[in-house]
Amino acid sequence: MMNEFTLKVKDILSREHFKHAKVLAGSRGLGRIIRWVHVLEVADFESLIHGGELILTTGVGLQTDFHVQLTFVKKLIQSNAAGICIERGQYFREIHEDILELANEHDFPIILFEETVKFVDITQDLHSLIINRHYDLLSYLDTSSRKFIELSMSSNGILKILQELYQYFHHTVMFLPAEGRGFYFPADQKELHDIAVHYFEMDKNKIRQQQTINIENETFVVMPVKGPGHTWGCLFLHTTSSAPEEFHYLILDRAALSIAQIMLRNRTIEERKQHSEDKFVRNILQGREFDENEMHTHLPFMHMDMCFRVFVLQFQPFDQEFSEEEWEDINLQRTMLIRSLFKRHGFSPAVSATKDEIAVIAAFIGEEKEKAVENLKRIIQHIDENNEKKLLFGKKYAIGIGRDYSRLEQLTKSYKEAKEVIGIHANVYLYDEIGIYRLFLPLKNTGELEAYVLDYLGPILEYDRTTESDLFQTLKVYLECGGAKKEAAEKLFIVRQTLYHRLEKIEQLLGSDFMNPNKRIAIETALKAYDLIKAVK
Repeated sequence: MMNEFTLKVKDILSREHFKHAKVLAGSRGLGRIIRWVHVLEVADFESLIHGGELILTTGVGLQTDFHVQLTFVKKLIQSNAAGICIERGQYFREIHEDILELANEHDFPIILFEETVKFVDITQDLHSLIINRHYDLLSYLDTSSRKFIELSMSSNGILKILQELYQYFHHTVMFLPAEGRGFYFPADQKELHDIAVHYFEMDKNKIRQQQTINIENETFVVMPVKGPGHTWGCLFLHTTSSAPEEFHYLILDRAALSIAQIMLRNRTIEERKQHSEDKFVRNILQGREFDENEMHTHLPFMHMDMCFRVFVLQFQPFDQEFSEEEWEDINLQRTMLIRSLFKRHGFSPAVSATKDEIAVIAAFIGEEKEKAVENLKRIIQHIDENNEKKLLFGKKYAIGIGRDYSRLEQLTKSYKEAKEVIGIHANVYLYDEIGIYRLFLPLKNTGELEAYVLDYLGPILEYDRTTESDLFQTLKVYLECGGAKKEAAEKLFIVRQTLYHRLEKIEQLLGSDFMNPNKRIAIETALKAYDLIKAVK
């Protein structure tokens, strides 16, 4: 296809004016593209050509000096000329073998006219051919653009555009978005797709402009797909050529524009859907009325035996400032990532996102409660290990999950429980697993918890405050070790004699019966309660 629009050195050999011409050297370079034809009879020409020119010369300005002629050809090669056509005559009777060797080394075509030719006729013929082909190329690009736009309006538009590109090039073509799964055609070329994905995933930001890259001995032409202030992804075209032609980039550029339109349209639809979903989720979590029709829209896989948990992900503020538009983009990316993650783990999610929190209503079949808990823990692990979390979730974030309930109206409780889990900083995620803290939380809200702590630990806390000691930590470790003095001393990094002195002081403050079973349980409970009080201050 592209051969119809470019003029190559090999194409001119069949023209009328070249019937008495022969290729002396550089035959491997006959595929070079001719962008213009230039008659050159001077040795100093660097400012006269730009690359891609076919040079016509009689050598009149080169005299018969071999070194001048050799330098002339070297400069042409360095200037990326397409080739040189030399008329045999008094200035170039024979081409020195060193010049031919240089041309072969650089695949630079040298063509010799055996008979006198009119350069004016050659330039007129080839220039007309170049201009006509360029016009045909522009017409073809215009037709292709309209075709890509038409395909972009159909279902599965991206895949159809890739299929159309395959018809142009007959090589594997793929689109790798910045977020989400990629597309490729033909379908049996997954190996090439995986090679490109591995390269793309390593650093999605390094491809900012069209380029040719080599990955694992495979060559790809790459074209970024850009939108307003955003790069949606990249088109990858597999090729056997290490130097793709301009046609590759021109067609890929038209395809990229149409794919960008699809991505922008999808983003707009996603933003509208997210706004509606966000309102639906917040209404449920805050105990307000919600529309039944919205429930089927945002939780479409409802089942007679459905259960729900609320999953909350809280963030600390970013160090840098963002505009409202940037926040919308961040929240949408967070939402899309979280929704995809929950779906992959078997949940039907409805998601709400703000600057400092994501709340998910995770729906699942009631008979799969244990499996749901396992999958929630896998989701947490994935978030912790995900390389993009620092970009989307910031450096620090916290996760809490409320208990499961069978009715949406009950999810205000699950939401509250999830936030309480985050508040206790106890290195657990599920409200079901916070243990004794479930008893503490109601007491804390009434002020009874602090009174309880002071009743059992008040003397210790006051002694530490006034003497800047740490009997509290000594007592905590000693009880955690079950009263084993040797083990407690090692964990506290002190000698046992020091521990004995501290225990004597603790006994003076708490009473000699502080290790009796009932009092010991009360003290251990107070230690846990104090940790909670400190965590939420």
